[in-house]
Amino acid sequence: MNSSSGQVSSLDIVFTASNGASVLVCLLAVILVCGLRLHKKVVYRLAMYQVLSAFAFALAELLQIVYFSYQNDPGVYDRLCIEIGWLVLYSAWMKLFFTVWVTFHLFCFGVLHKNLKKLELLYVTTSLLTPGVIALIPVVTGSYGPTSGGCYIHNDDDNNYTQQSAIIETFALWDGPAMLILLVASGLMVAMVIKLAHRVYWRRNYEQITEGDQFWKVLKQLLPLAAFPIVFFVFVVPVVIYHIYYSFNTSTSASSFELTLSAVLFISMWSMSSGFILIVHISVVQIPVSCRKLRSVQFKGVKHRSFDRTGRLEIELPVGSATSFPLPLCSVTD
Repeated sequence: MNSSSGQVSSLDIVFTASNGASVLVCLLAVILVCGLRLHKKVVYRLAMYQVLSAFAFALAELLQIVYFSYQNDPGVYDRLCIEIGWLVLYSAWMKLFFTVWVTFHLFCFGVLHKNLKKLELLYVTTSLLTPGVIALIPVVTGSYGPTSGGCYIHNDDDNNYTQQSAIIETFALWDGPAMLILLVASGLMVAMVIKLAHRVYWRRNYEQITEGDQFWKVLKQLLPLAAFPIVFFVFVVPVVIYHIYYSFNTSTSASSFELTLSAVLFISMWSMSSGFILIVHISVVQIPVSCRKLRSVQFKGVKHRSFDRTGRLEIELPVGSATSFPLPLCSVTD
C-alpha cells in the first residue's frame, strides 16, 4: 500500500485505539461474569472462555505496536516478529475454537435436548492446544515476518514465488477454514433459533406452557449467546475479502488507505464484539433476573412490599413503619 506518512500515522492511532478499546470491553465482560458469579454455570464459562480468547487476540494485536517502534531496527524487530506472528494466529484460532464449542453446546441443548457440560474439559483442552499446533506451521516453514501492517505470514517479498506461497498459506491457515467453520456455525445457530421459535409458538398455542417451565427458562438465557458465531462471521468476511483483494494487487496502489483502515477496524471488532455481546446479554437477561429475585428477599423475617416509581425498594418493618432503599440496577418494570 502506498500511503503518506500522515496516513500511516492515522492507521497506527486507529489500530492502537481500537484494539485497546477491545481489551477494555473484554475485560469488563469478564469482570461482570465473575462479579455476578455467573462463572458457576457452564454456558457462561464457555462464553467467558470465548471472551478471554478475544482478549488474548486483542493483546496480541496490540503487540504489533512493536513494529512502530522498531521498524528502523530490523535486527531487533525480526527476532520479535516470529513470536508476535505466532501469538496472533494462535489467539485467533483459540477464539475460533471456543466459538465452535459454544455453538456446539447451544445446538445440542436447544435442538437435541442434551446438556453436554461434562465435555467442558474437552472444550478447553482442544481450544488451548490445537491452535498452538496450527500456529507452529509458519514457524516450521519460516513464513512469519514483517508485512505491510505488522507481523504475520510474510508476503511483501519481491519474489513472485514467495508471494504466491504466502497467499496460499494465509488462506489455508486462517481465511479459508475460518470462513467455512463460521459459515457452518452461523447456519446452525440460525436453524436452531428458527426451530425453537416454531416450537415455542406451537407449545404456547396448543399446550399452554408457562413461564415457569424450567427448559424454556434456561433456553431463554442461552439464545442470546447464539450471536457469537454469527457476529464473528460478519466481521471476518470483510477482512478475508480484503486479504484476497490485496493479494492480487500487491504490486499496485489498489490497496487504498480507506480499505486498509476498514480492515483494521473489522479485525478489532473480532474481539470487541465478543465482549460487547456478553455485556449486553448479562444486562438484558441476568440483571432483570437478579432484580426479580430481590422481590422475595426478607428483611428480619418480613418480606418487602414493592418498588416505588423511582426504583427504590419499599419494605414494611416489624414496627409497622415503612422505609425504602435505593436499588439502581432494578427497574420498576422488573
